[in-house]
Amino acid sequence: MKPNKLDLSSVDGTKLNLEALYQIAPSCFTEVKDDKTGELRHVVNFKTLRQLLGDNAVEDVDEMYQFTWPGKQEARREAARPTTKTLRPVVEDSVDWDNTQNLYIEGDNLEVLKLLQKSYMGKVKMIYIDPPYNTGNDFVYDDDFAVSQDDYDLFAGNVDELGNRYRKNTETNGRFHSDWCSMIYPRLMVARSLLSENGVIFISIDENEIQNMRKITDDIFGEANFVSQLGWQKVYSPKNQARYFSNDYEYVLCYAKCIDSFSINLLPRTKEMNARYKNPDNDPRGDWKPGDCVGSGVRKNGYYDVVSPKTGKIFNVPQGKHWVYAPDNMKKMIEDNRIWFGIDGNAFPSVKQFLSEVSGRRPSSLLMYEDYGHTDMAKKEVIKLFSDIEKTPFDTPKPTKLIKLLTIIGSSENDIILDFFSGSATTAHSILELNSEQENSKRKFILVQLPEQLLDNDEAVKKGLHNLCEVGKERIRRAGKKIKEESPLTTQNLDTGFRVFRLADSNFEEVKKAPAEYDQAQLDLFLNNVKSDRTDLDLLFGAMLSWGVQLSLPMTSEEVDGKMIYSVNDGDLVACFADDITENIVKAMADKQPLRVLFRDSCFALDDAKINVFETLKQLLDWSEEDAMNNIKVI
Repeated sequence: MKPNKLDLSSVDGTKLNLEALYQIAPSCFTEVKDDKTGELRHVVNFKTLRQLLGDNAVEDVDEMYQFTWPGKQEARREAARPTTKTLRPVVEDSVDWDNTQNLYIEGDNLEVLKLLQKSYMGKVKMIYIDPPYNTGNDFVYDDDFAVSQDDYDLFAGNVDELGNRYRKNTETNGRFHSDWCSMIYPRLMVARSLLSENGVIFISIDENEIQNMRKITDDIFGEANFVSQLGWQKVYSPKNQARYFSNDYEYVLCYAKCIDSFSINLLPRTKEMNARYKNPDNDPRGDWKPGDCVGSGVRKNGYYDVVSPKTGKIFNVPQGKHWVYAPDNMKKMIEDNRIWFGIDGNAFPSVKQFLSEVSGRRPSSLLMYEDYGHTDMAKKEVIKLFSDIEKTPFDTPKPTKLIKLLTIIGSSENDIILDFFSGSATTAHSILELNSEQENSKRKFILVQLPEQLLDNDEAVKKGLHNLCEVGKERIRRAGKKIKEESPLTTQNLDTGFRVFRLADSNFEEVKKAPAEYDQAQLDLFLNNVKSDRTDLDLLFGAMLSWGVQLSLPMTSEEVDGKMIYSVNDGDLVACFADDITENIVKAMADKQPLRVLFRDSCFALDDAKINVFETLKQLLDWSEEDAMNNIKVI
């Protein structure tokens, strides 16, 4: 036997859907012969599925409740469509490459999200995004528009680095709202798959698309998983020049991946909140405050007499109310001195709520600027970091106070936070600050941003900051340096680094042509189809994406017989891409007790050499035939 080739495409969304359906309804699956390959494949028998659903299936009904727009079906197809692109490491732009667990990725976020699926599916605890608000002036991706080489116009800011067109979505566009919906929908669909079951997403949005965003997120995450619509006061004084009302608020939508698995982290209590607790009866359990013993409406066992143990006075609930405790529970609480009848014993009963039993405070859905910052404060944060640039590179950044709040309530100490519209990199800045402020916090970030060109900012361009990615990376560098300088003793082990990756076309030349279409020189592609500008690291990280290995893991390299061996996370993946693999190299790779082994196809001059290496590794690692086929791959 010889090793199989590693599948280098991203996740096929339709297969994910089939796998999910198979888990709950395996009986509706059957096998048919694939007309193209001749092999059997799993397909859904819709007749059986309809029988399983009974009267709960609907099809071709004239009227039903739904949210749709021109392009929604294509947006769904686009979310499921795999990509063959890859992420290339950019070590020279990175900070502390060898040790950091943070990622900054440049490129179209839809393609990047697809590429991250195999490695990060179900591993992201929190997503925060601040997408384009569709104001008529902000940036919108046009995913369906492909350009020819003659139309390539990267300098003007109309085309991204891969030749995909993007533009301003002005209100004169007849598909103004539809284009925005088609842009955001597939990105949210793919992003949802990255969230853990107890994960959460926060989405900043304003009044331009809040209605459509709510409908889209209800569609993708499920209306039952809606948590809250927060209001953030973005300005500290009303704008009198507004035509009607001064729009002082933006919104932050909050959805859980699965509401039954999700919980909000409590915030620290304030001194003002604790000051409300007193101890008028010198209860040994400490300060307390009174709470209601009655509730509104009808409740079984909610109507009975309550007698004050001090005076014998009898109390019952007012009309339309009920006791919130069953009779037996109320009796136990009175005996435990948890029900308060006042100093004289004649006051209507209330329950003692002890400060010692309160662990924190629930976050409010109203986020005031005094507590969580405003737009001007956010600009000043950026200006302070970029004091050497006259004009701030960002018009509408978010304050770090706001993002830190969301991070605190939505994630825990070692979680991964993803922002795929990272813009000014406030999310990274906020996480670095939070990790420096909380003793055990080691949160990691993944930021994704398209390198949109900076317009009318010569000062930034002179500094080498030509696009949003360059500015975002520089902000993280400066923020990390500033944090460590201000708290050198407490931030010695703080991870302020980040690995940079850049979206690119496949590492491999396209060879899917009929043999007659190749001349003799082109036939060499079948022997070595790796593009000439690609390095070992390009191949290694491309394989990590395809094999589901996280990009932040540490790696080492070792030279054996003049050839380089790479080991990711002490053996999670061991690879060698050199020609003429020797027995010493194979043994050195096996000594690392790898979980996965990877070679380049050109490592082997003949199939016999490939088979020998396969068999040697199988014996050295004590793998079965199935283990070896699954764990040894070539590219």
